[in-house]
Amino acid sequence: MSVIKIENLARDYGGGKGIFDISFHVNQGEAFGFLGPNGAGKTTTIRHLMGFLKPQSGKCSINGLDCWRERDKVQARLGYIPGEISFFDDLSGTEFLKFIAEYRKIGTQSRMGELLERFELDPKSKIKKMSKGMKQKLGIVAAFMHDPDILILDEPTSGLDPLMQSRFVDLVAEEKERGKTVLMSSHMFEEVERTCDRIGIIRKGRMISVDSAAALHERHTRSYTVTLENEASAKAFAADFGGICSGEKVTVTTKQSLEEIFMSYYGGGK
Repeated sequence: MSVIKIENLARDYGGGKGIFDISFHVNQGEAFGFLGPNGAGKTTTIRHLMGFLKPQSGKCSINGLDCWRERDKVQARLGYIPGEISFFDDLSGTEFLKFIAEYRKIGTQSRMGELLERFELDPKSKIKKMSKGMKQKLGIVAAFMHDPDILILDEPTSGLDPLMQSRFVDLVAEEKERGKTVLMSSHMFEEVERTCDRIGIIRKGRMISVDSAAALHERHTRSYTVTLENEASAKAFAADFGGICSGEKVTVTTKQSLEEIFMSYYGGGK
């Protein structure tokens, strides 16, 4: 069943900027990776899902609720990490989390303590005194603490060190195992590769690929056969390059990384 559904969504800012006829869905219990460079349209798409922008054409829904007309119901149950997190800097982290809990009006923040411990965050200090990494951790705790069934994550590991990035990837993988539905926009190919079942690639506001991670890799796998002068040379070559030897011939299969696949769609540019 499609939990997140985007159908022919468009918003034209002029000058080739915006999103154009975007369509994809995310099924229940699926993690969907949303890839594209800055300015490609990822955040614009996500803002429509959150009900912050009204579609010029097309529509988007979450759990059958229209993201614009029923945005209050949509937002109450989501876990959301925006690409640029805005805080009330004069609040402490503790006060901010309390405010978010009251704003949601759903009465449960059962995972707050566990998440603060996992990301080694003491929320008592004023937000204005926090580093970028600490603010990102605060945003993660706020997004996950009410144990939402649907997570929309826009560049969620921005500002985190490698250890905390790894812990976040583990968290997302655990949530997926628990049946949560995840849409994650990211520049970090490794975290998408480790967590996502399907991947959508957006270029200049248009979807250029939506496929399973396995199918994407399979399409970008190449096999080469090399003929050596004798069987002994072929065996040595096969051992060095991980090939399969058959007499004097060696077949070597290469599989591109997600980053290499992504760059093949972009040709090195935006």
